[in-house]
Amino acid sequence: MSENHPNNPLQGLTLEHILLKLEEHYGWSGLSDKVKINCFKKDPSIKSSLKFLRKTPWARKEVEELYLDTFTERSPWHKSIKRVTQ
Repeated sequence: MSENHPNNPLQGLTLEHILLKLEEHYGWSGLSDKVKINCFKKDPSIKSSLKFLRKTPWARKEVEELYLDTFTERSPWHKSIKRVTQ
């Protein structure tokens, strides 16, 4: 049963989409500087990164936060978040 969460800015985005957009924006080197995980440093690929992020909740949360910080505009009170790109 899927629920609609209108206040979730990541609603409808896959982890693969998030990772592809971040890699396109920062490159693997820049991404590894922003999120300190080895799958972005040593022989990085979308496939290996997705595998790691899907089984490592703390790392996935960091990647999702980086996506929000990079591609959304947050109000000063963090109550409303607006997507800049998809």
